[in-house]
Amino acid sequence: MKIDIFKYARPVLRKLDPERAHDLTMLALKSGLYRRQDAPDDPRLEQNIWGLKFGNPVGIAAGFDKNAYVAKSLFRIGFGFVEVGTVTPKPQKGNEKPRIFRLNRDRAVINRLGFNSQGHEIVYNHLSTQTFDSVLGVNIGANKDSQNRNEDYVEGLHKFVGVADYFTINISSPNTPGLRDLQKPRELTALLDWLIAARGALMESGEKWCPLLVKIAPDLNDNELDAIVRCLIEQSIDGIIVSNTTTARNGLMDHQYANEVGGLSGRPLFRRSTQMLAKVYQMCEGTIPLIGVGGIDSGETALAKFEAGASLVQLYTGLVFYGPKLIQSIKTRLIREVEQGGILNISEIVGTKSAQWASGEQHWD
Repeated sequence: MKIDIFKYARPVLRKLDPERAHDLTMLALKSGLYRRQDAPDDPRLEQNIWGLKFGNPVGIAAGFDKNAYVAKSLFRIGFGFVEVGTVTPKPQKGNEKPRIFRLNRDRAVINRLGFNSQGHEIVYNHLSTQTFDSVLGVNIGANKDSQNRNEDYVEGLHKFVGVADYFTINISSPNTPGLRDLQKPRELTALLDWLIAARGALMESGEKWCPLLVKIAPDLNDNELDAIVRCLIEQSIDGIIVSNTTTARNGLMDHQYANEVGGLSGRPLFRRSTQMLAKVYQMCEGTIPLIGVGGIDSGETALAKFEAGASLVQLYTGLVFYGPKLIQSIKTRLIREVEQGGILNISEIVGTKSAQWASGEQHWD
């Protein structure tokens, strides 16, 4: 279909309750009412990481397709990889509504969804009946009332090992009480010991190897970040996603919702998350692939993530304000950078400005 339904629907969607607007967007994607990407991706955008081939480095972050209903549609509109979830073992409704708030002046969203999930069984059924030509990640979490959160993550690994190309361990959502405590080095080491041992046992039984990624919060001070990254290096983690949503509310202009409880995403998160990304890149000395998330709403902001140290990027809130055309505009900007720089692949710019971003010298308006 050539009609860009989102171009015409977006003004209407922006007037609706954010969760209702999201539900209608999901319905359009499930129904096939969207414009597909017409041409193959430029090969200069292709990335090969963890033994996986990414047709382009722009992905959709977890939270958009929590229950894996529209992964194939998301690939068709131009994403190079799709991450579904967060998925919890048992179904749970999440927090009471309203729980999503759109901050239009700030180009931001606050959510306190609280891991609303249909649970492992239903999400697995959605994925196991489909095949994907591109990279699929599954973001796994723990139930709010779990008696042993480590077991919940291991259960997710066991359930989705046959359908996921990689796993994201979500220990950084601010909307599940106590979840971020799993970022403390002692708790994190214990969790990763469980997961790595479980992955080893699965491989011995004939299952494929799957990379394990950890998603961290942007609200860590330098000492906390250093301790976490050291732990992840010692555990030989395969990748780090920087970052989740923030609980900070600095400099917001849309005061109607600024004090709502939940995680803030979108433009106000860009500088904070990009500086943290660069610090992680420096700490890892570029040896661990990083996914940059937070405030990507243009080709320039996506480019900055690569320069700060990301090998791949993910977005979500930017789609709320700019629609699917944002995907192509990012890829077009990345190709222009390749051409202007006389390089062969976008991977050659990864980390080229990490020192400036990490030190705070990199200015961004």
